[in-house]
Amino acid sequence: MVKERLISLDVFRGLTILLMTIVNNPGDWGNVYPPLLHAHWNGCTPTDLVFPFFIFIMGVAVPLAMPEKFYDDTTFNKILIRSLRMFCLGIFFNFFGKIQLFGLEGIPLLIGRLVITIAVGYALMGSFSNRLKNILAFSTLAIYLILAYGGFENYQDVRLPGVLQRIAVVYFVVSLLYLKTSKKTQIITGMVLLLGYWAIMTLIPVPGVGEANLESGTNLAAWVDSVLLKDHVYHETKTWDPEGILSTIPSIVNGIIGLLIGQILLYNVTKIQKAQQMGITGTVLIFLGLIWDLVFPINKSIWTSSYVLYTTGLATVFLTILYYTIDIADYKKGFKLFLIWGVNPMIVFFASQIIPQGLVMIQFQNPENPEQQTNLLSFLYYSGIVPFFSNPMTASLAGALTYVTIWTFILWIFYRNKLIFKV
Repeated sequence: MVKERLISLDVFRGLTILLMTIVNNPGDWGNVYPPLLHAHWNGCTPTDLVFPFFIFIMGVAVPLAMPEKFYDDTTFNKILIRSLRMFCLGIFFNFFGKIQLFGLEGIPLLIGRLVITIAVGYALMGSFSNRLKNILAFSTLAIYLILAYGGFENYQDVRLPGVLQRIAVVYFVVSLLYLKTSKKTQIITGMVLLLGYWAIMTLIPVPGVGEANLESGTNLAAWVDSVLLKDHVYHETKTWDPEGILSTIPSIVNGIIGLLIGQILLYNVTKIQKAQQMGITGTVLIFLGLIWDLVFPINKSIWTSSYVLYTTGLATVFLTILYYTIDIADYKKGFKLFLIWGVNPMIVFFASQIIPQGLVMIQFQNPENPEQQTNLLSFLYYSGIVPFFSNPMTASLAGALTYVTIWTFILWIFYRNKLIFKV
């Protein structure tokens, strides 16, 4: 059996990473159209679909990358190191803004941070021998932990969880499940994780709070984060993390369901039959998610089990539509943009987190108001985009689309030169 590369999956990945870039980079966080914001608590907006879709896509890709199940120490090591490299890349986003060098400030400090960024990016995405990859990945993680827990003031509250960190954990678990277990075991594992998480969150009392609850900051997942992570959580929540420890458990099932869909795509049946099975599966998952929502509300922040079923159901249906359109009907017009984004997601994920932070560090006297300081990111937005729009929300969206346009040009160059950045 040979590896099967699905254009529809690359397009779906491209759509997802492009939407992620839009919602993560508005021109003005104070003026954003509601669909481009996360739900305040319960509920699900289009923005809430980005992260679970990315995990689902990763799960689908696992069996397509390894159609012949083969497991040995070398395979395990590759999976472990790839997971660790992703994990370390994710943590670096949180360290970037806290790096201090010999008392430097302003542009000199920015240059120092960018040099470190290039070094870390090369160490974690460069092509080396497996032995050197091991050394670099474990050394990077050790440095992070020393800085975070070694009593260094600058890093005593640096965030440790994050999006890429969660993806890394899910990738590790899902890859091993695929190589070491049957589809039946994978399904049972997924069911146990979802039902177990529901039981833990709704039945176990929260120490220091009282009865089990699903409210912000007082639920069991928040308590676990406050005890095990302490100050190393998302800065806006201060005591818990939306990508925290306990809520990572159900996110594994997003990967497992993607894994099962990926195996459907390897079945020795017609493409139409594969699309039918996927479509039915996706519809059932959406229905089950909406039913479970009645007692365990759809919620991204604590990654409820209903949220898992609902989002993977939608992801399966979307992939089915793309699979039918692109891989069955062979209609590929209009998808090139998303394909360009889909084959190089890691470099976008990494660099797009760093660039805005770097632009904010470039500060100078505001030409329009000499008594105030501004930064390059704000100056470019308020002088180059805002004057052209009367609606501040539209201006904010235009800022995000401008950023996407710049990235599209960069990714097009990579695509033309067959440059693909992987961990």
